[in-house]
Amino acid sequence: MIDADALKERFIPFAALRYSTEAFVDYAIPECTPKYNYALIGPGVSQNPNQPINLREQHGFQVGGVSIPHGKVNPPHMHFTCEVFLCARGDWRLEWGFNPEPLAAALGEYDIVSVPTWIYRSFINTGADDGFMFTVLGGDSTGGILWGPSTLAAAAAQGVLLTEDYRIVDTRRGEQLAAGERLIQPMTTAEIAALRVWSEAEMASRVVRFADLRWSANGLLDSALPGCGGQLAPAIGLGMVQDRDCQAPISNAHGMSVEWLRIPAGGGVSRHRLAEKQVLITQSGSVELAIDTRQGQVSYPLQGGAAGWDSFALPADCWRSLRNSGPDPALVLLLTGGDQRKHIHWSAEVVDVAAAQGMALDANGYVAPRHFVERAQR
Repeated sequence: MIDADALKERFIPFAALRYSTEAFVDYAIPECTPKYNYALIGPGVSQNPNQPINLREQHGFQVGGVSIPHGKVNPPHMHFTCEVFLCARGDWRLEWGFNPEPLAAALGEYDIVSVPTWIYRSFINTGADDGFMFTVLGGDSTGGILWGPSTLAAAAAQGVLLTEDYRIVDTRRGEQLAAGERLIQPMTTAEIAALRVWSEAEMASRVVRFADLRWSANGLLDSALPGCGGQLAPAIGLGMVQDRDCQAPISNAHGMSVEWLRIPAGGGVSRHRLAEKQVLITQSGSVELAIDTRQGQVSYPLQGGAAGWDSFALPADCWRSLRNSGPDPALVLLLTGGDQRKHIHWSAEVVDVAAAQGMALDANGYVAPRHFVERAQR
């Protein structure tokens, strides 16, 4: 069981986030600045050693955030592990390919997009200046970022260089390359032309529109129990949903799963634990998170809305419960480590109450009528 003091660094109020406007070499490009880069959880991928990070602990995936004013661009770049954009606020345009002309998809609030590996991508803020996206990268070691040739050339034209070791050299400040230090070499035109081209139709299958989510009213063993009512909508990977007929529209391995949790006013999710680490991002509403510690139960208020989105990094194997503490439905993003199915361990009290209501979990971990489960061959 975790110590109560160890939880404090795992609570990440939005107001506590700190950003860098010089996280990457593109800060020198006029159409890309200012860009506010945030690093919430994991070692991070910033090329600036001074990038502030809220929680460096490895989770098997990394959570960051980005905000740029209307019309500004995060320029073409590539990742070697999955990159997921979670649109918290505003309107955005995702572009990819650049082979030679980019393809594009519009993204709106609460939409989620999983960008395949080994393709160049960029995004533009087409909405309000205070637009914000959370970003999730698979893996504790992502291999860094490979910038497109045009990005490196545009930065160099402003006097900012990037070395083979991903060190930023700003010659405008009098910085110079060290002896023997070489600049990073971008992909050639031929190498870029050889990359797979994802069509707009193919990329559309990688976008999970909030309006198209499939919510399950029986996604959890306790969903139908008095005072609960939590609904799950899977988005990416094999998560913790316990409805056998409700699966994520994007199923390939990402190193984590992404699910939406909706809790009605007065409702909650009963006491349970997971073997995996899990990150909660409160998108809207008020949620009281209660965690069992050596010193007793400790609670944290998580808020989501116009002022920002509070996060919490739950350690593995800790008992927790959630309660909607506000007058409106609460919406929470669940990011859970690993590509495997996540099996919830419910407290004995929850199992007993569910049994009294005629429900149980079958051998595959899905909610089923108790009388069928109990009469099955042992």
